[in-house]
Amino acid sequence: MRHIPNLLTAFRILLVPLFIFTYLQDNGELALTVFIVAALTDLLDGYIARKYELITVIGTLLDPLADKFMLLSALTCMTLKNVLPIWVTVLMYLKELFLVLSGVILYFKHEQMAIPSNIFGKLATVSFSFFILLLLWSPQNHLLLYGIYFSMLLKVAAIISYVIHYKHTAKIKI
Repeated sequence: MRHIPNLLTAFRILLVPLFIFTYLQDNGELALTVFIVAALTDLLDGYIARKYELITVIGTLLDPLADKFMLLSALTCMTLKNVLPIWVTVLMYLKELFLVLSGVILYFKHEQMAIPSNIFGKLATVSFSFFILLLLWSPQNHLLLYGIYFSMLLKVAAIISYVIHYKHTAKIKI
């Protein structure tokens, strides 16, 4: 039982290449199904880990990594198929790079492993995943791009809130 959350996370990581393959082979229904299964296993592993106090260091590292792999893969695939503009994908890669570099700096300067998510980060992730899911379901619906743009604004708000929070609470000089 104690390994179930981490096994679900590992399974989610293994779904990424399947998603990429099915999407790029124009099997949209299967790609959508894989994306939904990944989202459900994400919810399930977090629920099980918290409910049964099975939170592990490896799980806290792999879970967000699995999320990033799936979302960035979906963005990349959708950009390659001209569903999303390239600037959305580039900005998301830059945002993730910023967060990774910030995490490395926090770790080496302040021995803090990760930046915990806040409400802006959670809303941004849920919103972004939701609109990606809708675009997978209806790639020709260009109105859904406005949802992606809104989600991008939430992600910017999340980054700003992280910087402000850590600048004030941890006395980190930025």
